Order: sequence, then structure tokens, then C-alpha cells
Amino acid sequence: MPEPEPRADVTALLRKLSEGDTTARDQLFTIVYQELRRLARRTMQAERRDHTLQATALVHEAFLRLAGKTAIDWEDRKHFFAVAAQTMRRILVDHARALSATKRDGGLRTELTPNIALTEENVHDILAVDEALSRLKTVDSRQRQVVELRYFAGLSNDETAAVLGVDVRTIKRDWQVARAWLHSQLAD
Repeated sequence: MPEPEPRADVTALLRKLSEGDTTARDQLFTIVYQELRRLARRTMQAERRDHTLQATALVHEAFLRLAGKTAIDWEDRKHFFAVAAQTMRRILVDHARALSATKRDGGLRTELTPNIALTEENVHDILAVDEALSRLKTVDSRQRQVVELRYFAGLSNDETAAVLGVDVRTIKRDWQVARAWLHSQLAD
């Protein structure tokens, strides 16, 4: 039997999941797992090898949170992966907060570069960026999404443009403006 077209199936399965179809969850996981793994690996690639939060754990935690959100009216595959990137951000921030509770440090400079890795040294950076992103959402929601997808999910400009359904030039401009805005916020 030929493999189903994953892009089409994701949207159909998301709709079934929203309607409470539990078999859709397992089918969806099979289809999106590799792409979620790729997102998680990008997010975690600079991580210490002995770190307790691994890409596999990040994928599984993110998927469990996503699959549990039956109240979401999933639009399509792009919407799913945008929410997945946001969910991975939340998981990293939660993990950073847990680490921060055990270690207090200050005076760290925050650099906005793609493929952020969660280490004990940059816990405060991730928390500061998360707080700034909450403020950026009120200024420009799409710029916040661009930062989440580039910074936390490690997507390229082309991948971010595909997820958000806009031109790559728009993503480059949003990324540049959002970085400048966030740097001004983080410098305070």
C-alpha cells in the first residue's frame, strides 16, 4: 500500500483530533514525528551532551502538550508546526525557570542568534527573551512568531516563511526589526 501524502493527512488528522478522535493522535504522531525531531534537534544542537533535556524528550513533551489541546481549531499543517515551535519555547522556558530556581546569576549578555541551546550559562537569557517576546506580541505578533520560529525552533528564513505563509523578504525584515527591538528591550 502506498504511503499517504503527509501534508494533506496532517490537516485532516488535526481536524479529527480537534473533534476528539484519539486514533488520529497516534496517526498524527507517526506522520509529524520526524519533522518535530528535526525541530527539536535544531533547538538542542548546541546543548551539552549530558544535559537532562534531550531532543527526544522535547519532542515527546511538545507532542503530548499539542495532542492534549483539543480545543484548538487547527487550521492546517503550518499552523500545527507554528504552535509546535511555540510549545517547544514554553518547554525550554519552563526548564530554564526550573534551573534558575536552583542557580541565581546576573549580568549575562543576551545574543539573539538562531539555534539557542539551553545551558546553565544561558538560563537567564532564555527567560529574558521570553519576557521580551511577551511584550513584542503586543507590538507586532508576526515578529514574535518569527523570533519564536528562528530563535527557539531554529528554522531558516525560508522555513519560517513557509510556516507563516509570507515572503522570505518579509521574514528577513521582521527578523531584523524584531532583533533590534528585542536588543533594546534586553539592554534595559
